[in-house]
Amino acid sequence: MAKGEAIKHLETLALAHNRAKYPTLPEGARYIGKYTDRTANGLQKCIIDFLRFNGWQCERISVTGRYINNTKVVTDILGNKRRVGSGKYIPSSMQRGSADLSATIAGRSVKLEIKVGKDKQSEHQKQYQREVEQAGGQYWVVRTFEGFLQMYNEFMR
Repeated sequence: MAKGEAIKHLETLALAHNRAKYPTLPEGARYIGKYTDRTANGLQKCIIDFLRFNGWQCERISVTGRYINNTKVVTDILGNKRRVGSGKYIPSSMQRGSADLSATIAGRSVKLEIKVGKDKQSEHQKQYQREVEQAGGQYWVVRTFEGFLQMYNEFMR
């Protein structure tokens, strides 16, 4: 399957970044990693790398809870080991609906929500978007890397 022009552009930036970072890299070396915008994780990696290659700050935000493991391994009278007990997730202290990525581009706060395929914003995410925009920040819902580049280029004008 053919790569989009946006992904090819990112690979060119990645190669230039690697050449600057590793000046002794042999001329034929081209390892730059794999970029795809077909999955949420792949699209996040594309965006983070693109922003960092251009001198901006970007980070992933995780709002999943934390797993507390209350299990233990016991040995019965026959010498068999078994795991007993249970674990549970405790909620995160992060704000519900927080965007997947948080970036600072040209001194402005930009929150990026990644949606691939038929994925849609939850009500908590819509409320978070309203709060960010009301405070003067930017909130982008990104579905493809090409779409991200269009929003980025418009933002940089």
